[in-house]
Amino acid sequence: MTAWRRWRGPAALVILVLLGGLAVALLQMRPQVTGALDPNDTGPAGAHALVALLTSRGQTVLRAGSVPAAAAQARSGRATLVVTSPGLLSTGELAALARLHTSLLLVAPTRAALAALAPAVTLAGPAPVRTAPPRCGLPGAQLAGAADMGGLALRTTAPSAWRCYPAPLAPGKGTPSRLFPSLVHYGTSGRLISVLGSGSALSNQNLGSDGNAALAMNLLGASTRIVWLVPGPAPLLAVPAHGGRSLGSLIPAPVYYVAIQLGIVVLLTAAWRMRRLGPLVTEPLPVTVRACETVEGHGRLYRSRRARDRASAALRGAALDRIAVRLGLPHGTPPQVASQDLAGRTGRGADEIEAILFGPAPPDDAALVRLATDLDALEGQVLTP
Repeated sequence: MTAWRRWRGPAALVILVLLGGLAVALLQMRPQVTGALDPNDTGPAGAHALVALLTSRGQTVLRAGSVPAAAAQARSGRATLVVTSPGLLSTGELAALARLHTSLLLVAPTRAALAALAPAVTLAGPAPVRTAPPRCGLPGAQLAGAADMGGLALRTTAPSAWRCYPAPLAPGKGTPSRLFPSLVHYGTSGRLISVLGSGSALSNQNLGSDGNAALAMNLLGASTRIVWLVPGPAPLLAVPAHGGRSLGSLIPAPVYYVAIQLGIVVLLTAAWRMRRLGPLVTEPLPVTVRACETVEGHGRLYRSRRARDRASAALRGAALDRIAVRLGLPHGTPPQVASQDLAGRTGRGADEIEAILFGPAPPDDAALVRLATDLDALEGQVLTP
């Protein structure tokens, strides 16, 4: 009890700090993870402005953060799948998207993405992004006019493909006079595939320039549902197959850091406050304490704590030790044997003597006083010659 009273203040402070850190970590607003051409990103590189235009025209835009989510949303009905960061997709994810029978808008693709999703299109090389006329018969491009295109120069073997917005290869990458399309649009197996060499025309920063907005809306205007795939980094914690999450995964990482720091502080404080281990050192008392004062001090301590059990045990043990020495009783004599021996010497009943020496603890102070009196009387009968 004394140790608890000593440490309850620091313990309450530590618990309060832990609860405060947990509350701050749980209530902390996490910034939304966005990237280039993210439909939720309102920054210059995002595509929120284009999504707002499509939504105002009655089209539904669904953001998908993973390939399984995009596949599930695209299968629920006729939709156009927009992939703005194909370089972040693995070979298995590209293969999963290739199995979807849906229209596709592919932005700045890699060679692996073209081989999986648009095999009729290949890369010719990098090209500068610039404002260029369409120079093709695609109605959507003709209505939009000049747009910011380039990025990648494309080739296509599709016989009915539209080749728009021609751009030269970057310096040192080919013949400067030769132009390659930076937008390829063709139909295959009942679906439309559009490949853009750059997503500059779709970004918030450039959407209002030239015919960028018109071109983007014309390319996506054939479908009422648009699934916008924004692949993100792999999750740090794997989710179990049954869909549940462990309690540890629900606790934010800062909580663990705070707990570790507090644990170090507690250990250092304990090491600072604890007693040094070593042999006992005797020190001379500054004053001489009389034996009666020591006895009175122990008595007051017992009385303040209501330790009648300890007080009675001390009285009985001391009296029994003196009686055993006088009568020559061996140590550890059973209570019945000692009581019978004392009864024969004093003339008292064995049960009375056993109750005095080995009975239960007194229930109150008056009973303790009576016990002390009985012990003194019994000891006087035994020790008096």
